[in-house]
Amino acid sequence: MSALLALEDVTVARNGAAVLREVSLGLAAGERLAIVGPNGAGKTTLLRTLVGLEHPSAGQVWLFGTPCQTERDFRTLRPRIGYLFQDSDDQLFCPSVIEDVAFGPLNLGCTQAEAFCRAQEVLAMLGIAALAPRISHRLSGGEKRLVCLAGLLAMKPDVLLLDEPTNGVDTENGKRLRAALHAFPGAMLLVSHDDAFIAELATRAMAIENGLLSPAALHTHAHSHTHSHPHIHVSGD
Repeated sequence: MSALLALEDVTVARNGAAVLREVSLGLAAGERLAIVGPNGAGKTTLLRTLVGLEHPSAGQVWLFGTPCQTERDFRTLRPRIGYLFQDSDDQLFCPSVIEDVAFGPLNLGCTQAEAFCRAQEVLAMLGIAALAPRISHRLSGGEKRLVCLAGLLAMKPDVLLLDEPTNGVDTENGKRLRAALHAFPGAMLLVSHDDAFIAELATRAMAIENGLLSPAALHTHAHSHTHSHPHIHVSGD
């Protein structure tokens, strides 16, 4: 498998109903793939399946060329993937911002000094160094989003999975978020209802509806500073 992450004819069922139906996709190095579709279509389930938090009833998940089935398979490769949850409060659990951001690097085996150094560097890069001593749960929605992203970037992942990254983010923090994602050198899979955000960041799009994934043509306006929207055409139907 040449793709960094891939799903091959994956079906995920919940309570007897298929949430994903024979879904196949591949994310190549440097690619920024947007998954678009209505609420309840299976977008979050698709991201969770890629990191082993949901288990397919059929099909195969591939991470970095390795077939993954057991938790042990995923655990080995999961550190190479930064997964931004839809709800920031599900991701923040340390007392302070700096501890939250340093948590990932510590888990990767960094010393405390290295982990806190990485955390401070990423917070500074995002323009939120002043938040370091703050209590994570007392931040605004936009600040929480950036702190969650900082925690992922501090782990230096190869791929980012972003679930509605602009949810609850104000204009100022939105600019910081976009700048950081533009600067991220790895591949990206993003789920979003924010058309302008997709137009700015994505290189390719796929549409999901009723658990079925199909190619979508994405005409972006990446270098435009207007709020133009992409035109997404779903093929099939």
